[in-house]
Amino acid sequence: MTMDPIVDAHHHVWDLSVRDQDWISGAALAPIRRDFALDDLENEASSAGVGATVLVQTIAVAEETPEFLALAAASPLVAGVVGWVDLTAPDVMDAIAALRALPGGEFLVGVRHAVQAEPDPQWLLRPDVTRGLAAVASAGLVYDLLVLPRQIQAAVTTAASLPELTFVLDHLGKPPIAEGELDPWAENIKVLAALPNTVCKLSGMVTEAAWDAWTVQDLRPFAETALDAFGPDRIMFGSDWPVCLLAASYRDVVDAARDLTGSLSPAEQAAVFAGTATRIYRLRE
Repeated sequence: MTMDPIVDAHHHVWDLSVRDQDWISGAALAPIRRDFALDDLENEASSAGVGATVLVQTIAVAEETPEFLALAAASPLVAGVVGWVDLTAPDVMDAIAALRALPGGEFLVGVRHAVQAEPDPQWLLRPDVTRGLAAVASAGLVYDLLVLPRQIQAAVTTAASLPELTFVLDHLGKPPIAEGELDPWAENIKVLAALPNTVCKLSGMVTEAAWDAWTVQDLRPFAETALDAFGPDRIMFGSDWPVCLLAASYRDVVDAARDLTGSLSPAEQAAVFAGTATRIYRLRE
């Protein structure tokens, strides 16, 4: 059976000669402390059946998003960009409008901030952040949630208070797959998924597992928890390339996701691998 082209709803690129990625530090991350360009991804994506991608921000620097928008405008692969704006700034709406006026501005589909790096577990509940998120909603964009399990409860409160904004949970909320511990992550995921304005990315699992010894069976309980909670129409596949390379090849990540969704119907698989991302991010087909 011929598969429709996959939408990879989550990947990155970076050029260390343009800007340091200060989060890539220490011996464990050394394999990805080098440049990764769209050219490096294109052959991998094509051979894995990926026809479109969403390029996601990496650091909280205003200059990065315009660069990503220009890449999207010049690339037949990138269909959308999840960028960064300072949610705490009073001029969030103006910042978003300025990005949309740039070359490739039409590719801006969402905003993300690395909440996982914020020391305040209640960061999402700050009034200035909530005001910024309301501006993202008013602009018709989506908000990607990059949180740790201990921050999911704050995400629930925030998502419930902003029903007009769609929240996309990156990497299943980074569950402790290596430890094999479902709860309390699973219970919190179910509460988040009960909100209709939430979506989840089937991404980032291999790097939450044991990098050199993971199996699909290690991932399965976590993937099935998310699939059961959100349903295929609110799950989207993402590779998290090149971060995934710490634990798996691009093709291995795609194959693992195919295995994890193998019991779904063809229509449900089509949602996970293309339909959900296309709808939620309003990607141009």
